[in-house]
Amino acid sequence: MDNFSDKFLDRLEKYDQYTPAIADSNKVYSYKELNLLKKKYILELQEKTSKYDTIAIIGDYSINTISFLLACIKIRINVVPIVKDVHYMEKIKESGAKWIFESNSFFKFDNDVKYEIVNKINASGDSAMVLFSSGSTGKPKAIVHSLNMLLKSYMEKKLRSINMLLFLMFDHIGGINTLFNVLATASCGVIVEERKNMKSIAKAIEKYKISILPASPSFLNLFLMSGVYLEYDLSSLKFITYGTEKMPDTLLEKLRNVFSNVRFHQTFGTSEIGITQTSTYNDFIRLENVDYKIVDNELYIKSETQSLGYLNSDNSSFGNDGYFATGDLVETCMYNGKEYIKIIGRNKEMINVGGEKVLPSEVEEVILKLPYVKDCLIFGESNAITGQSVSLKVVLDLKEIGIEKISNIELKKKIRSYCKDKLALYKIPSKVEIVEYLEISERFKKIRSKGK
Repeated sequence: MDNFSDKFLDRLEKYDQYTPAIADSNKVYSYKELNLLKKKYILELQEKTSKYDTIAIIGDYSINTISFLLACIKIRINVVPIVKDVHYMEKIKESGAKWIFESNSFFKFDNDVKYEIVNKINASGDSAMVLFSSGSTGKPKAIVHSLNMLLKSYMEKKLRSINMLLFLMFDHIGGINTLFNVLATASCGVIVEERKNMKSIAKAIEKYKISILPASPSFLNLFLMSGVYLEYDLSSLKFITYGTEKMPDTLLEKLRNVFSNVRFHQTFGTSEIGITQTSTYNDFIRLENVDYKIVDNELYIKSETQSLGYLNSDNSSFGNDGYFATGDLVETCMYNGKEYIKIIGRNKEMINVGGEKVLPSEVEEVILKLPYVKDCLIFGESNAITGQSVSLKVVLDLKEIGIEKISNIELKKKIRSYCKDKLALYKIPSKVEIVEYLEISERFKKIRSKGK
């Protein structure tokens, strides 16, 4: 097996070493500084640890966590990036980590858990990366990747030396993808500590002339609603990539109107299969360099960057034929003789109203067309008669309808009247709640489970 881990790291040594690599806390570090810090950590790791030990790296992006990650890759240490949250100690234990790196130091952790999947990767001379799922629909799952195979997909990247925002989190497959893209292209990754502060994001884009902004639709909607694009010079933006959840057509249209010189590109990936290359046609995407099939409208994927399975959960989503059940529901279309797909929702988010299935995104698309609706969330609630009913949380712009206040009951009447010739009766919300904002997760996705 080719050693892509070493080849990837060798690239970083061959760049012009004065090229900016990481912008962190108002300081810009060069590739020389990044490589020197990596070598320092390599010496410390070789002194204290053994090959194929597992280390949990606690924290978000920083020059230290990134350098330490690269050092671990170099000497074949299994790595577990973990952003500190309420589950982080449980994640450390379940990952099998023997060591913890936090706040620029690492120490031993009393953990004797070992896993056959990780041992199998190590037996091939490779190290593992364990990523945890968000846990939005249950317990966070520990997902095991081969670092060698993950890094292989970045070896053909062309050098472009641009600035990218490290927005998606350090323990997220999208965040890891952005980081590896930065390093593989001799670019500079810009770290912003306050992701939910729209002014901080806009200020960073202006200051560092960021060209690529990887984000989620929920974040992009907040960015628009904040109006910060009117206060800062964001003309450096050339690409906005989006994924992690469905992009409403109405939101994409608004974004294109505001950022008329920016190219929008939909990405696709999951923590289990990695990030897949895509090309686009209208609102559809074509999945490149992977095998896939569609069964009962659900997408199944088999890829080189696919994980080997879970450490702490049932592996039934990984079929015997090598295909992973993504849980994404899709539509298809043909263009120039090739099949393109469109993500229309998630299996787990489907609402069952007396046996009739309701996709939240379908209802949201209709309601978001109302000029006084800034944002909305459709979710299912228990119903004694139908099993579930459709409920709506909505953020309003009352200036659009020229009033200062409206009750939930009044708004419900307006929305139901508007929807009656656009949606089947069972899809129309039976409960409406006006809220100041919608809750989003740390990974900037709408929190839809259990009606939250």
